[in-house]
Amino acid sequence: MKNRIKLYLAAGLLIGITGCTDLDVDIKSQYTEFPNSEIAVEAKLADTYYAFRNALGRRFNDLQSFSSDEFTGISFELDYWNNGENAYPTLHSITPDDVSIGYWPEDLTGGITKCNSVIVELGGEDSGAAAPALAMRAFYHFVLMDQFGDMPILDHKIGEDEAIDRSPRAQVTEFIEKNLLKALPNLSSKSDQSTYGKPNYWMAKALLAKLYINWNVYTCSDVATYTPDTPNPKLNDCIAICDEIIESGLFDLGDSYRKKFWPENGSHIKDFIYAMPYDRITQQGMTYARFRTWRQANKMEPCYYGFKLEASVGGNMAINPHFVDLFCLEGDERNEVIIGGPIFNFDNNRELTNIPCLYEGKQLEFTKEITIDDGPKGEFRGQLNTGKNVNGWSQGYKSVKWFPHHDDYLNGRNQSNDVPIFRYADILLTKAEAILRGGTATKGDTPSSLMNQIRTYVGAPSVQGNPTLQDLLDERGREFFDENWRRNDLIRFGKFEDDWGLKHVVNPKAKNEKWRRIFPIHTEWLNKNTNWKQNFGY
Repeated sequence: MKNRIKLYLAAGLLIGITGCTDLDVDIKSQYTEFPNSEIAVEAKLADTYYAFRNALGRRFNDLQSFSSDEFTGISFELDYWNNGENAYPTLHSITPDDVSIGYWPEDLTGGITKCNSVIVELGGEDSGAAAPALAMRAFYHFVLMDQFGDMPILDHKIGEDEAIDRSPRAQVTEFIEKNLLKALPNLSSKSDQSTYGKPNYWMAKALLAKLYINWNVYTCSDVATYTPDTPNPKLNDCIAICDEIIESGLFDLGDSYRKKFWPENGSHIKDFIYAMPYDRITQQGMTYARFRTWRQANKMEPCYYGFKLEASVGGNMAINPHFVDLFCLEGDERNEVIIGGPIFNFDNNRELTNIPCLYEGKQLEFTKEITIDDGPKGEFRGQLNTGKNVNGWSQGYKSVKWFPHHDDYLNGRNQSNDVPIFRYADILLTKAEAILRGGTATKGDTPSSLMNQIRTYVGAPSVQGNPTLQDLLDERGREFFDENWRRNDLIRFGKFEDDWGLKHVVNPKAKNEKWRRIFPIHTEWLNKNTNWKQNFGY
């Protein structure tokens, strides 16, 4: 059933949407005179590209990381408790008031509003010039639909107090597909600096592949009834898209896993089909290292990164022990993005040394297991408190995938590490998955041959025999660790309710609450749209 809602998409909701040009374009009329040069069109489109930047750089990332089996959001005797903003997603007990689901969804609806305005200004949906805005509109709808289920289809400029319908998730999925198919013929097929971070042909194709591999999840009438055996009619379409991307010759895995995620990565990384650009000064918002770095690292000289941090860090993201166990393949470069046990310093080339990392004269050591302390009177119960001391700060292994630069901590902890959204490696493993799920194999590829392309470039042993879906999920865990896709994968593979970390210890109900596969709508968003019904269970 559709719910009648009113969306207030005023300028105030456009926080975080920034342009990337200072060109002075004289547009006399939005409606009667369209931009008539490539520069003018690009100036219009630039405003539609980056509505996701702030969210991806912090709150969206928190939500994906903690709600998956990758991380536990620990606290230190109220330090980093923050009203449960990390613990509740970790325990699958998130509430409609949590910061992790607040504000950033309205950034995306604001981005959609901007897209709709630009589409009108460029001549409408059938105008080839409007294709990038169509693709971005589809992408923003995708993110919202993936997170919250039923969403309004915002396909035109919304009038003040206009009542619109909240559409079922399946209809939103079909709308996204329609927009992408319409946009594709008019999107640039280049993949270089000129299209980096923008919606080109390959970004739209990669988004379609992601949509199709999840098609049976997104079109299921009730998210709680989805199982991995639910038929997916789009598997062969997904494989065809993967083949097109593979055969384009524009992308490759590269020769180093870790370097892809280091500072100053960018268009030269041929594994990145679509990425969000960040810069510590001009394109701020990415602060991943802050929360992954040991709590007192700024009081060390140097810290384990090999330099002194000039600002404080959080240390509240502890990797779950069972997830650490995935990084067990001999020779696998991906093992090096996690540190634990006795800690040693990195050198200026970001390579690990044999120099112990010292805090107050003793070598730092992270425990694999995460032990919580409810306090002598139970005052910290449910807060995933580990204690406000060296032992507490050292619970859980740490991610060093998003390696920071010294200068980040002179600029509000903002990093210059671009965040990939769609990667060529994902296309290879998506094709492998589609074949494993019953799609028709093409080009002589098999799930094992596709997985072995990944294994070869990271230096891991080859897959022997036919991999299972569990093998593939494990490989995705290693390859896309800490990249915001794990929650999506766990739901598709039917593993989101599994026991991991401290989730079922603290919140045993989580194993049966399959409606938590989508998140609640934030209270403030509901208050602005009083006819919008909260998602079931919340």
